[in-house]
Amino acid sequence: MLNLKLSHNPLIQYRPIRTSDLEVLEKIHGDLFPIRYESEFFQNVVNGRDIVSWGAVDRNRPNEQSDELIGFVTARTVLAKDSDIEEFLRYDSSRSEQTLIYILTLGVADSYRNLGIASSLIREVIKYASNIPICRAVYLHVISYNNPAIYLYKKMSFQCVRRLSAFYFINGQHYDAYLFIYYVNGGRSPCSPL
Repeated sequence: MLNLKLSHNPLIQYRPIRTSDLEVLEKIHGDLFPIRYESEFFQNVVNGRDIVSWGAVDRNRPNEQSDELIGFVTARTVLAKDSDIEEFLRYDSSRSEQTLIYILTLGVADSYRNLGIASSLIREVIKYASNIPICRAVYLHVISYNNPAIYLYKKMSFQCVRRLSAFYFINGQHYDAYLFIYYVNGGRSPCSPL
């Protein structure tokens, strides 16, 4: 699909986020999200401290911007027993080392939307989680009015398992969120017929 906002044919590639991405990462987050993140969050992302991340770049971008981020995903490994989704897992309490991957943020610059970049970034997270034998699921929260994101997660076979009332507090107002889960490595819902 040709994006009319771009003056060139993009060549999208994916790579780890690096320290040199700090300024652009902060800007894109600021442009895309109503929630303001602390500088410590961004430092942890670019330095890989307890956060894994992938960035998307457009190698055909002009003016020496071919390595500048145009999209990203950040995620964290959490112990299943310490998560807020334990009730949605068929969980073996004797295996306390079981983990989950929690997607913290996902975003794509406006002019690069609808090119499959967010889907590719999510696939990177799923592939990462699938390569951790003790990982049982990838999960995330999405604000209830973000219909494009909700559509994307459903299209990618994430299961919407709960609506969380007043989950976000932004600019003095409460907003609901949806909890989405994608099971990996034999992880499944406790209600699953399997």
